[in-house]
Amino acid sequence: MRNKYGSRPFLTYSILAILLMLGLGLVLAQLTKNFFVDVIEERVENEAVYLTEFVEDASDLSTLEDLSKQLDIGLIYLSEKQTLLNTTQQVLQLTPGEAETVNSYMTTHQEGFSTTHKGFLEEHMFFYPFEADNSALSGQLVLVLRIDSLTHITSNIWVLIGITLFVGILIMATLGRNIFEKYIKPIRSASNVADELARGNYRARTYEGNYGEAAILTSSINVLARNLQEMTMHQEMQKDRLEAVINNMGNGLMLIDEKGYVNLVNRAFLEHFGGQEHQYLGHVYYEAVDEVEIHKSVKEVFMTEDKVRHSFILPLQIERRFLEVLGAPIFNEANQWKGVVLVFHDITELKNLEQMRKDFVANVSHELKTPITSIRGFSETLLDGAMSDEGLREQFITIILNESERLQSLIHDLLELSKLEKEEFTLNIEHISVPSLVKDIIPIVEQQANQKGIELEQTIDTEGYIDGDSARLKQVVINLVTNAINYTPNGGTIKLDLKDQKDFFMISVTDSGIGIPKEDVPRIFERFYRVDKARSRNSGGTGLGLAIVKHIVEAHDGNIEVDSEYQKGTAFHITLPKKFTKR
Repeated sequence: MRNKYGSRPFLTYSILAILLMLGLGLVLAQLTKNFFVDVIEERVENEAVYLTEFVEDASDLSTLEDLSKQLDIGLIYLSEKQTLLNTTQQVLQLTPGEAETVNSYMTTHQEGFSTTHKGFLEEHMFFYPFEADNSALSGQLVLVLRIDSLTHITSNIWVLIGITLFVGILIMATLGRNIFEKYIKPIRSASNVADELARGNYRARTYEGNYGEAAILTSSINVLARNLQEMTMHQEMQKDRLEAVINNMGNGLMLIDEKGYVNLVNRAFLEHFGGQEHQYLGHVYYEAVDEVEIHKSVKEVFMTEDKVRHSFILPLQIERRFLEVLGAPIFNEANQWKGVVLVFHDITELKNLEQMRKDFVANVSHELKTPITSIRGFSETLLDGAMSDEGLREQFITIILNESERLQSLIHDLLELSKLEKEEFTLNIEHISVPSLVKDIIPIVEQQANQKGIELEQTIDTEGYIDGDSARLKQVVINLVTNAINYTPNGGTIKLDLKDQKDFFMISVTDSGIGIPKEDVPRIFERFYRVDKARSRNSGGTGLGLAIVKHIVEAHDGNIEVDSEYQKGTAFHITLPKKFTKR
């Protein structure tokens, strides 16, 4: 649009100048014509005076013809009824058009004429009528001159005007181009740059090689553009840094303005509460989130204008997350209220660790209390006189021995688990044949399985080696197979499978036992956690075996998974990498 109308002022001025020159030409041509007519008329008047005197003395018209030739002027003598004399064709040598003009004049004026003694032009002919009477003739005498010079003068005037107009246009074009290059073009360029700046393109620049005020304008525009670009770069850098900090915070963040609308949520918040960013931004906080504790925290900050802290439980499908929300008011530099900021801390691990600590203390106390109580009770009974009874003495001493073995096993597992959890714990790495490792376990657990009539199936259809601690890995497999035997009814089936999966070996232990309820699966690797507490104690378990298994597998960069269906069976899958990186 700017290019379309950019040359409009120059075109307007050019058109006005051309019209002015044309008008001036018309005025000059008309003035020249009038002046020329006045000069001719003055001459003809002088000659008419002479002719009037001559006509009064003339005896016939032949005398007038001779006079016409001598003066080189056409003469027409008109009576009231007819034309008595017409020398224009002979003397002036008229063209057909000029002859027609003369004939038209004679036809029009031969009757009812009145002498005005004023000449007039028709085409290139000048007619000057006057009354001329003598004793022999009576009528109107008309002098006729062919004014070719008037046409030449008019043509010359128009040529001169045309040349002047052409020169003027060239001068105007040169001046216009000069003005355009020095003033209009820089201003237009500065205007274009200003438009780009208004659109947000702060890299736009204009040429500064100009003069006068235009140079000052373009220089100022470029300075403004550079300043805006620098400000924008700093602003974008600060924005990127702020976004990076906010989005990479481990804690959820929500910003609420003074009217209660959500202005900002970060990535951690979306991970906790789910949904997309647009589902929160621009909405009132109590419509965006459903948790009552969040509503309570926001209201409390609004009322007290002080920091608040609350804890609540956030259910996520089958999992529960413990969150702590810290709310604080936001004030600007003028101490004006601008809103509320909420920070959400995920304290689930802390809660779980606290609960595990409590459970561990309670479970250890409980597990130690039972054998110690049994040992003390039977010892006191023996001291009170039961030692004299050989049958009771043997029975009680056997119970004390079993309980002490159970106590020893518990302490051994606790020490083993403590050793695995230490940072300085190291594995005895060696090159192990995985099929041989699995096959070596079968004789160890086969007798226990046979005692319950459990069929122990093994599928080892691969060969290969891994880097690992052979003793620890055998401990893992023996623990899993032993658990499977303990929780599988008589006559059941246990499958021990080994599969090669490119970079990994998978060892699976599957039983047809009592299974694990779905809600207990996430907790089976916790210390002392038992699905069936009575059955576990009767089997002699300490409740630490799966915790030890998990630590050993993870120490080998492996992974352990559980698939179980209550009352139908359980499958443990251990994945071990062929290339071990930890040392």
